[in-house]
Amino acid sequence: MKFFRIFSRNIRDSFKSVLRNFSLSLSSIACITITLIVVSTSMMISYNVNNFTALVEKDVTIVVFLEEDVTEKEISDIDDKINLLNNVESYVYVDKTDTSKTMMDSSETFKNIMAEWDDETNPLLNSFKVKVTDINLIDEVAAEIKNIDKVKVVKYGEGKIEQLINIFDVAEKISLSIVIALIVVTAFLISNTIKITIFSRKREIEIMRLVGASNINIKIPFIFEGLILGLLGAIIPVIITTYGYVALYQMFNEKVITPFIQLIKPDPFIYYISAILFIIGMAVGMLGSWRAVKKHLKV
Repeated sequence: MKFFRIFSRNIRDSFKSVLRNFSLSLSSIACITITLIVVSTSMMISYNVNNFTALVEKDVTIVVFLEEDVTEKEISDIDDKINLLNNVESYVYVDKTDTSKTMMDSSETFKNIMAEWDDETNPLLNSFKVKVTDINLIDEVAAEIKNIDKVKVVKYGEGKIEQLINIFDVAEKISLSIVIALIVVTAFLISNTIKITIFSRKREIEIMRLVGASNINIKIPFIFEGLILGLLGAIIPVIITTYGYVALYQMFNEKVITPFIQLIKPDPFIYYISAILFIIGMAVGMLGSWRAVKKHLKV
């Protein structure tokens, strides 16, 4: 019970201190708010770039076209050989008749051209569609499939896929580095801002020491004050993150560039980001207060 009384008293005193020193507290809150908005933006970009990469990797397919005169027995043999390959996640055989039907369903022009085709006149090729487990090894899998007898052409967007993945990887690393750097800068800025706040109350701390308050009893209210400042500073970034991301998601109709490159669904993504913002705000607020009391004022 004593612990809870002390805890509640410290929280109450911290709120009073924030209100009593409102102008200085407001500068700390503004500093936290601005930096957390930038941190939130960078995190959303980083997570979505990572999502883009995962979607592209998941959608990349090796299309294996077979020779025109391939027999059912040879198709079965090719199926068995693909099944034995490493790094193959899944594959499916596509008959040329099914390919022509799909093309006719997708376009009226194709339908007019292909309507008269039969098994003998259909110029399309039978094929396999292969998905790999590791996108980085896709060229090796494609080369192994190309060496299988009765395989005519192997296509997977070679060159372009690797470039796209590399671009996403670089963008992901850059955005992640920016997030980490911003968190460090945020902690530094908030720490310095809170130092100014605490320095202006140096006399108050000296009086507390003169009446016999221990170092820990002096530090705890300021640490709680930093926690409160961090929470208050995170409120606006959380609101902007929540409503801003939902609006952006709806504006792009869930897609960006292509149907395969999609924004992460807001629920529960925005709640994760909001929780992280609150945690960062509280952590850097408490850390800033602790460092200011401990090092700056030499308590």
